[in-house]
Amino acid sequence: MKTHKDLDVWKRGISFVEQIYITTKKFPKEELYGLTSQLRRAAVSFPSNIAEGAARSSTKEYIQFCYIALGSLSEVETQIMIAEKLGYIPAGTLLEEVEALRRMLLNLIRYLKSKK
Repeated sequence: MKTHKDLDVWKRGISFVEQIYITTKKFPKEELYGLTSQLRRAAVSFPSNIAEGAARSSTKEYIQFCYIALGSLSEVETQIMIAEKLGYIPAGTLLEEVEALRRMLLNLIRYLKSKK
């Protein structure tokens, strides 16, 4: 692996951010500084933390940033579920992608732990 840009989980995370931005454009205007902003920030945090971890000098730090990314993904999942309950998006619209990203990230963490 050369950089974070070579990681499939990072690439898919970037595409997921794009999906989140497209989806949240349709949210009510009164959510602009609420759920829209929260969801976008948490989504952006996912690939950003993977990138920051990959740039760190130790595997231990890299793993720590992967866990931060995992936390951001759980935050996104919760906010998507809230958006579904409020009727802003259809049920299940983005949750399958969240699960796929979670599996990919956990596989990366397992790989990094095996390198220690």
